[in-house]
Order: sequence, then C-alpha cells, then structure tokens
Amino acid sequence: MSAVPEQVPASPESAPEPSAHLGGDPVAALEAAAWALAAFTGTLRDALDTPLMDVLAADPQRTAVLESAGLVRRDGTGFTVHPSLTPADAPTARSAVEARLSGLRQAVSAAAESSGSAGSAGSAGASGPAGPALGGWSAQPDEVLLNQGRASAATGRALADKVVPRLAGLGGRLAAPGARMLDVGTGVAALAAVLAERFPQARVDGIDVLGRVLRLARAELATVPAAVADRITLRQQDVAGLAERDAYELVWLPAPFVSEPALGPALPRLAAALVPGGWLVAGTNPASDDPLRRSVGRWAAVRNGGNSYDTAAMATALEAAGLGETHTFPTVPGGPVLVAARRPAV
Repeated sequence: MSAVPEQVPASPESAPEPSAHLGGDPVAALEAAAWALAAFTGTLRDALDTPLMDVLAADPQRTAVLESAGLVRRDGTGFTVHPSLTPADAPTARSAVEARLSGLRQAVSAAAESSGSAGSAGSAGASGPAGPALGGWSAQPDEVLLNQGRASAATGRALADKVVPRLAGLGGRLAAPGARMLDVGTGVAALAAVLAERFPQARVDGIDVLGRVLRLARAELATVPAAVADRITLRQQDVAGLAERDAYELVWLPAPFVSEPALGPALPRLAAALVPGGWLVAGTNPASDDPLRRSVGRWAAVRNGGNSYDTAAMATALEAAGLGETHTFPTVPGGPVLVAARRPAV
C-alpha cells in the first residue's frame, strides 16, 4: 500500500499565487462569481416571459449584482445591458438558460461528491470499454439531463441554419425524400427535433446509452408536432458498437460527451456509417486562453464520462478516421465549435 503524502502547510512565501482576477481573497471571489452566475441565469430566465427592463427593475438587489459584474449599467431611469443578456431570439435565450442551469447544477453535484464517484463512464453518447458505470451523466438527476438536452437545441439550429448550407452538397441531399441523419448521444432529443423540423424530408435516428434519458426524450417528443416526432427514431445503443454502413447523409457527434476510450473505435464506425460524400459534424469545446476556463472545461467533460479533446485534436482525429475537407464553425461566444469533415465521394 502506498504511503499517503504528508500535508505540509505552505509558508506565505511559498504558497501558490492565485490568479490576478481573483484578488487577495480567492475563495470569496469564487463564491461571489457563483452567485453572479446565478443572478445572470435567473434574470435571463425571468426575461423569457417578461420584458428585461421590468425584470431588472423588479429585483434591485439581484440587478446590483449584475451591475457589479459589469453586465448592467443604470442609465437615467433605465438600464444599458451587456449583449449576453439580450440573445438574438427567444429560442436562443431559452437554450442559454438551460445551459447555465445545467452548469450550475453540475457544479453543485461536483462539490457534494467524492472525487472517485464520478467520471468513469456513463456519458450521454458512449461508455467506456466495460460499459456504463456509476457516475457521469448516469448519476445526474433528471433536471440536469433535461437542462443539458434542451440547451442542445441551440446547437441544432446552428447546425441546420449555418453549417449545412455551407457544406458541399449536403443541403440538397437532406432535402431529398429518404434522407437520414444520425444524432449520437441524443439525450432528450432536442437537437434531433430541430433537425427533423428543419429538414422535413429527412428522418433522424437518435442513439444514447442511457435508457433513462431516452424515456425523458420520448416524453419531450410528445410535446412537439407529430409531423416532426414521427420522423425521429430513438434507440439505446453505444456508438462504439455502431454497425450501419452507407446509411446517413449527416452524422452529428457531440464529441465532449463521448469517453476517450470509446471515441477511438467509434470514429471509423461513424465514418463508415456515412454515405459516400456525406458529412460528419462534431461539436467540440473551444480552446480558451484563460487557464481557469480551460481547466474547468476539461474537468467538466471528463467527470461526465467525456474527453478533453479540443477543436484541433478533434479535427486531427476525424482526418485519421479517413474523412477530409475539414471545416470549423464557431457558434456563439464561448459556445461549442463545430468541426465538419466529409467521407470521400468515391
């Protein structure tokens, strides 16, 4: 049995130097940042149904937190606000709320658990070689799964409206009767529903390793128009075991949610599942210049059973799987970067 390292208190001269933006009391600054994010998320959520200026006026203490964070400035009798509080449209605002709620709930879960109780497997898209285990997405409550899944609708809209039209031949293929798309790690099927709505001639197959999340997905699909839901098929499957060939015009892969041991064997199978000339689009976490954001992003991905690949690493992996014509597409500031690669036509 290995010895436990002795804990030696650091002297003031040898103690680590906190990041400059955390100031002289880093723990208090981190706690305040958590509350500031809660204020931002609550304000954005209330503004889904009420004019933003009314929301800001209704809770002056919460609004004062946003002022201190530099997101709101009083301007006479009204407010000038940062663009992050005024998303482009209502669906984008709703997705932003769901994403922030998911992040906050996951952070609370991470604080309450021991370091050995999560992260081994159980991602939304694929498990490790031994299959799903306790921890990761399988250990998250339904509220987190719903928040995270609903947030993916924003990525679905970016994929359908901004990416597909810029990928050679893909728009025409998806407009043809009988076209098929694969949604890996479908979660609660929010992205699948967007794709089915945007491409009314196509069918979407959604796969996920978690039976519980697929039950949530079926309940969510019961609330969308039948013309959309009837073209979505859900099945419980590990992407590393995918056996279909020459089947899909478009494959969507949320790469951060697939475990690193599963990603390697999955990519050649996904490439083979494309029809010749079809496209795989992978969502990736953007590389950040800020070390805190970068390390938090990697921790969050790995503890949920995913991987630490950034955009560049994912592009390299797709090329190694035999795909080419690689393109990258940013979505929203701080949001995922989509990497598209094509199976050769011949």
